[in-house]
Amino acid sequence: MVVDGIYYALASTAGGVLVSYLTHPAYGIPLFLLAAFCLYFFRDPERVIPGGEVAVAPADGKVVALEAEGPGQTRISIFLNIFDVHVNRSPIGGRITDVRYHKGRFLAANREEASRQNEQNVVVVEGQDTQVTFKQIAGLIARRIVFYKRPGDAVGAGERVGLIKFGSRVDVFLGPEWEIQVRPGQRVLAGSSVLARRKTR
Repeated sequence: MVVDGIYYALASTAGGVLVSYLTHPAYGIPLFLLAAFCLYFFRDPERVIPGGEVAVAPADGKVVALEAEGPGQTRISIFLNIFDVHVNRSPIGGRITDVRYHKGRFLAANREEASRQNEQNVVVVEGQDTQVTFKQIAGLIARRIVFYKRPGDAVGAGERVGLIKFGSRVDVFLGPEWEIQVRPGQRVLAGSSVLARRKTR
């Protein structure tokens, strides 16, 4: 459980108790339901991280795009709806070399334009003979991107690095050294689903 969920749930519960006390118990029910949803939304289950030279999904959700981005680079876009786990994880192990926050719009995260126009946090991870970039992208409802790490921090593949509150999108950029293992429409789980494998060197 992400601690934010506990705070939101406590605030909603307190509001529900107050409304129930001042008016009628039935009027507090929506706030109690909101508290339950917050606990559900901010869940943070353990995941089995696969071994080997793989890039794992940084987020739960549905692969909505698989596009060529420049010479030999592939972008994999994952859309998270409000029922997905929103904790983000590092696609590979290595060291974070760059973190850049960009202000932007709040288009629906399942739209292609969201990758370029929405508010986002761009993270670069340097691994062994490879570099992987991923973006935490805010959506129509999501207005808060959280990132726990800083440039210079070491991370393991599948390690928790942040979250995006409510519906959102995460893009991953992989170079020509990676063989893509997913397809559009496929659902993936952060930290445990393999997006790509390193090609034979």
